[in-house]
Amino acid sequence: MQLQSDDALENSPVVANCRMNRERNLHGPNGYDRDLRFDPLAFLKDAANRNGEANWLDLCCGTAKALAEAAEVIDAEGLPIQITGVDLAGLFVASDSASLTLHQAALSTWQPDCQFDLITCVHGLHYLGDKLGLIVHAAGWLKDAGHFVANLDMANIRLSNGQSSSRVVVSELRRAGFDYSSRHKLIKCDGMRECELPFRYLGADDEAGPNYTGQPAVNSHYERLM
Repeated sequence: MQLQSDDALENSPVVANCRMNRERNLHGPNGYDRDLRFDPLAFLKDAANRNGEANWLDLCCGTAKALAEAAEVIDAEGLPIQITGVDLAGLFVASDSASLTLHQAALSTWQPDCQFDLITCVHGLHYLGDKLGLIVHAAGWLKDAGHFVANLDMANIRLSNGQSSSRVVVSELRRAGFDYSSRHKLIKCDGMRECELPFRYLGADDEAGPNYTGQPAVNSHYERLM
């Protein structure tokens, strides 16, 4: 098997898949609240009430339809909330909201200029190469009382020694302060943390086939360092 680099992966038709997150709504059967098992906008309103303001970073935001819906509510209610979305394709819906900022960028290199109350990645990790690297970065981009949550399928993380990622990787994530639900396939973290995981990223396989979503995904390969 020849593993793909991040540059090659960004041109993969699997990564350019438009079916998974491109048209996702904020609420409802195809909504962020269903996939993340909580309401991001309600969370942000609570954070803004406590702190006077709040901000949300959504990674792999697709067309940013869900973010535009949230921004419309924020503007209508005059809420002190800012939203930032990042996606590789940059095929964003039209929005003139001052509450919404969108970036077309590769997450392998993109860096924010602030910390966030909420960071989400709805089904985006399925298409990334260094999944664990982005998880660690996201935890470092949180405010002290911030919350990170993303969909993650351990079947798409492979170890070079053949060990089970469901056992080894999950154990190391929990040791670093993350919570993982194998039932809901969600990775979570509360509060900013700087951590390192004992894995070295080797590359990605974009021919892994469908994962639990039914859509083709990318397998990320790692070497365990200890």
